[in-house]
Amino acid sequence: MTELLWPPLFMSTWAAFEPDHLVHYPWEKGMLSPMFRGEHALRRYPTGEERCIACKLCESACPAFAITIESEPRPDGSRRTTKYDIDMTKCIFCGYCQEACPVDAIVEGPNYEYATFLREELLYDKKKLLQNGDKWEPQLARIMEVKTQTR
Repeated sequence: MTELLWPPLFMSTWAAFEPDHLVHYPWEKGMLSPMFRGEHALRRYPTGEERCIACKLCESACPAFAITIESEPRPDGSRRTTKYDIDMTKCIFCGYCQEACPVDAIVEGPNYEYATFLREELLYDKKKLLQNGDKWEPQLARIMEVKTQTR
């Protein structure tokens, strides 16, 4: 009978001194891979001008048809977007939009905490995407640097 009690007793005593492997989520956050694809953001150049050149490659690359872009020519002859919408309820976070962009304007950032109560809050317009880009720019710049090294 005693031979049945020793192994569980030894294992439970040993496990009591083992370090905790839990991540206490709201207070602690685990590490994210540089290849993580989270909330979308539109980036700007260091001068403050938006990067998107309205080539619409991201719109055509999106398999879920979640991106809508409208553009118009500027006085200097370049094109810029007047409307850039992403329906996050349709998005499948495949990353094709990010890979298709020639100027790294649209990126999927490190934010994964964007749950909402209303569906309308998941319809991102150009203003919201630029705000995300401004908010996450230091992290986005580091992520894009790592990604260009792995390409």
